[in-house]
Amino acid sequence: MSKLDYGFNIPALKGMKLEEIQTPCLLIDYEIFKLNVEKMGSFTHENNIKLRPHAKMHKSVEVAKYQLQYGNASGICCQKLSEAEVFVKSGIKDILITNQITDLKKIDRLCKINRSGTKVTCCVDNIDNLNDINNIASDNNVKIEIFIELECGAQRCGTDNIDDIKLMIQFINKSSNIKLSGFQAYNGSYQHVLDSKERETTVNDTNKRISNLLKYFDMSNLIVTGGGTGCFEEETKSKIYNEIQVGSYAFMDAHYSSLKKNKSNILFENSLFIYTSVISVAKQNFAVVDAGLKSMSVDSGLPKIFNKNDLKYTKCSDEHGIIEDYNNSLKLNDKLKLIPGHCDPTCNLHDWYVVIDKNRKVKDLWKVSARGFSF
Repeated sequence: MSKLDYGFNIPALKGMKLEEIQTPCLLIDYEIFKLNVEKMGSFTHENNIKLRPHAKMHKSVEVAKYQLQYGNASGICCQKLSEAEVFVKSGIKDILITNQITDLKKIDRLCKINRSGTKVTCCVDNIDNLNDINNIASDNNVKIEIFIELECGAQRCGTDNIDDIKLMIQFINKSSNIKLSGFQAYNGSYQHVLDSKERETTVNDTNKRISNLLKYFDMSNLIVTGGGTGCFEEETKSKIYNEIQVGSYAFMDAHYSSLKKNKSNILFENSLFIYTSVISVAKQNFAVVDAGLKSMSVDSGLPKIFNKNDLKYTKCSDEHGIIEDYNNSLKLNDKLKLIPGHCDPTCNLHDWYVVIDKNRKVKDLWKVSARGFSF
């Protein structure tokens, strides 16, 4: 399917008014998005720390290229190999896969990508995985750069066993086709602690944990990469990281916007919305909209209604959302902007971003390029 047909496989056309856009769809407020990207770019520049935004959040070539051109980004992160390949095919040359690549066919694809002149690195936490990468890289006559992933509190991937880390470094140093670039240190769990003091305490505890692991190694030529939108300021202040992997800052979502912040000079606004239409007002005190579970993820809570304090999104099913409306103010075909609870999985449900300019017209349409690429 190559031909784009408004209302069938694309929700809008350039130049259209906001009211003409088909729903449900994703909107990007371009001016807010641009400001968010500029703020993080300025922060990383002023603090002399590299920025490698996480593309798993938006999965869009256009967004990634904007961050690289205007947002002080030096590369991007991806979470899966096929996701990374989408960005490689678009011309992006520096990608860190913040995950383990263990399947032998995937390792072979990783090696072939690196043969093309693009640098795609990955994480490891297991010496057997290192052995497989080295052997397959040798078969492909290429050298793969590696980040050892530290377990720093998330209880997911990574190791905190010093002996295992030393063995992996020894193995890398004597291997001909892999090279140690540094350490991946990301604790996603504390990014979402609501209270600022509790979050800061948790970040400091994690930073101590990371420091205690790294003190055994010569870090003079190694990178420590990690960090996220919820805690990037504290992580930068720690001086542990050379690079941060923030993602959601460009769009924000209802959960990140709910985090309480103290002493922060940098606040991001919501630039991503689910645009939805009222399709039923048959009953009193509530209305039904066309954005339900197939249009958004609710793992971090239900969406918030933008700039409508008298309305509340209260529940959803596959294709419907219920809006509490005690004033019975909504009418058929009224439009609402919803702030999703969690932007990453919400974006993966859509094919397009409709980019809106300050005149409430469609500036552009950006494809969710890596939607569904989860191999």
